[in-house]
Amino acid sequence: MVGRLGAYLDSIKARDPAPRSRAEILLYPGVWALGFHRIAHRLFQARLFFLARAVNHLARFLTVIDIHPGAKIGRNFFIDHGFTVIGETAEIGDNVTIYQNVTLGGTSPDNGIAGKRHPTIGDGVIIGSGAQVLGPIQVGARARVGANAVVTRDVPEGAVMVGIPARPTLVDSTAYQRDFVPYGTPCREMQDPQAQKIETLRCELEALRRRLDAAVAEAEEHRNRA
Repeated sequence: MVGRLGAYLDSIKARDPAPRSRAEILLYPGVWALGFHRIAHRLFQARLFFLARAVNHLARFLTVIDIHPGAKIGRNFFIDHGFTVIGETAEIGDNVTIYQNVTLGGTSPDNGIAGKRHPTIGDGVIIGSGAQVLGPIQVGARARVGANAVVTRDVPEGAVMVGIPARPTLVDSTAYQRDFVPYGTPCREMQDPQAQKIETLRCELEALRRRLDAAVAEAEEHRNRA
């Protein structure tokens, strides 16, 4: 038990440079919220729904993090800062990081998954602050969801999603994910999908200009020979 707790705290320290000791991490609201959720989830599984909700409400009052007792959460889950909402049928894998003001929200299940209203988050996913991940969608392992993105469709493994609605960037995700990236967000302007489209159009325009110049030069050469 103590060893598992130590490993969990170390996993948080590896993702957050702020704490100087494990003791500091024990004060994090995200750690307390997850601890309360483990209790509430067991009560929920035992069909002690009122008690589970009571623990949930106490946790929300103390931490400003609302995790429904029915949500399924894997190992080493880290909520940085808080103000987060996680719905009843949400499923979260191992080593997932969520920043402040994130919602894993629900919609009416219209995709044939009975009772499933909230997203499924794969292992190693990072969700940036203010992001909204909505509906019974799948966010693939190691994906990154940028700050304030709104995700309403499935996300492929390793994708980097930004914007409203969220779209994958053209970043080299293999190179980008070698290290942990805070907030899951590329901090270069060219990672914005709209900026990428403009850059693509600019490159295509330059290529067309070069081809046109070559065609004009060839036509002039033929005219001179004639």
